[in-house]
Amino acid sequence: MRVRVVRAHELGAAELAAWRSFQRLDLLLENPYLSPDFVQAVAGYRGDVHVAVLTRDGEPAGFFPFERGRGGLGRPVGAGFTDVQGIVTAPGVRLEPRRLLRDCGLSVWSFDHLLGGQFAEFHRSVSPSPVMDLTGGFEAYRERITARSTKTYKSAAYRERRLGRDVGETRHVFDSRDPADLRALLAWKSAQYRATGQRDLFAEPAFTELIERLHQEPGECVRGVLSMLYAGDRPIAGHFGLVSGRVFAGWFPAYDRKFAWYSPGLVQHLGLAADAAERGVRHIHLGKGQAAYKDFLATEQLAVAEGRIARPGPAAAAHWAVTVPGGRARDLLRRSAAVRGLARRVRTWRNGGRRDE
Repeated sequence: MRVRVVRAHELGAAELAAWRSFQRLDLLLENPYLSPDFVQAVAGYRGDVHVAVLTRDGEPAGFFPFERGRGGLGRPVGAGFTDVQGIVTAPGVRLEPRRLLRDCGLSVWSFDHLLGGQFAEFHRSVSPSPVMDLTGGFEAYRERITARSTKTYKSAAYRERRLGRDVGETRHVFDSRDPADLRALLAWKSAQYRATGQRDLFAEPAFTELIERLHQEPGECVRGVLSMLYAGDRPIAGHFGLVSGRVFAGWFPAYDRKFAWYSPGLVQHLGLAADAAERGVRHIHLGKGQAAYKDFLATEQLAVAEGRIARPGPAAAAHWAVTVPGGRARDLLRRSAAVRGLARRVRTWRNGGRRDE
């Protein structure tokens, strides 16, 4: 197996076609976050995006996208705002992970949403990531979720009817192209981040520009989709995600808090599922993390892992000291000024370039 590392935008047409063909062979790999379209979009936002092109007998055999920081510290493309990470290969390809890191010029590659079947010996923990399975169409899906909780489904239907009576007739739009709708959604999401004490991604103009570009400029195989719920002409709730073939990757759901009593987020997700099923979508990925609406909507779980692959060296030791709990990390930091300096750089890179206060 030969490895050639290139910038994301240096991939040739044949390589892009091979990458997409490998994705279509496996529904898990078809996730938009693993697509070359997404990788190239993020490369315009973060300048350290690379792709390791794996070849066998002169033909493409796999693609390993990554971001590279100082000291050979690596992470998945879009780390910090993606729900699925991994490598895309042809069936039957076997890799030695540390050799792959060496060929990529990496000391460490850390991950927190890696597909559960990849690099299993390097997992530190594995978590469920809920999925709405629309195989068989929306009615088949609806029967499965109502069999589990008829009360919740009936409550959502009742509240949608009340929303229609109190505010205006409800309607669902699968793919709104209106920039005003996107601005409304991002404002709701930003307010949600601030209210819950989370990092507000949309406080960074460059990130907002990335989302706007994904919405307004569909890629060859990935499309940014803004699904909206309206009451009359008023936007009430929305969900911006990415669609690639049979998979919708959920990303930013939010709603107008003034209408919280009507359960607009749940109503919107059910409308999204009905619209998506009509368009051939089989899986809607909701992302790991506990939430009552995910418990109701999910019909299966995807396993995603946290962990890291590391080659021996000071950069790997510094990364371990910063990211892995344990008393030995503190001892190592006290003993080595070089590792302390590397550890500071690790923290700065993980914080998006901001130094720890």
